[in-house]
Amino acid sequence: MQLAKKVIGKELDLFEAHFKEAVKSSVSLLDRIMQYIVKRKGKQMRPMFVLLSAKLHGEINDASYRAASLVELLHTATLVHDDVVDDATERRGFLSINALWKNKIAVLVGDYLLSKGLLLSLENQDFNTLTILSNAVKKMSEGELLQKKNKKFKFRRICLLRYHQWKNS
Repeated sequence: MQLAKKVIGKELDLFEAHFKEAVKSSVSLLDRIMQYIVKRKGKQMRPMFVLLSAKLHGEINDASYRAASLVELLHTATLVHDDVVDDATERRGFLSINALWKNKIAVLVGDYLLSKGLLLSLENQDFNTLTILSNAVKKMSEGELLQKKNKKFKFRRICLLRYHQWKNS
């Protein structure tokens, strides 16, 4: 990870600025929650992989930053929703959104993050990126539902294989 940061360190800093801009809201409660999320960011592996891939295939441009932001917005939305589904009170060592602001607000925050990602892509006509990531989120959701459905039962081999395929899309 340190090597990646050496290669794209400046670009990661630019990404952070793009991401902060992407989550801004004129609704004060939502903006406060977005600031809470941004301050408690994770390792940002997904945006790092997007930017490294872009650099491998040429240059990092505005579309690369939008793709990295879309990936992070969708990932963050799924984490917020997962915390509600799992009744988790912590995320990355801090209180989860649902622990601080309750489930209804957390679900709406996850929806907001999802819609911001979709709008970012649509407004810039990044249809190919949007298609790829929408399919990935669909498969992840199917995998989550399969996992929940089969929790009480033994996984059959085929279910386990499908689960891993969907979960790791």
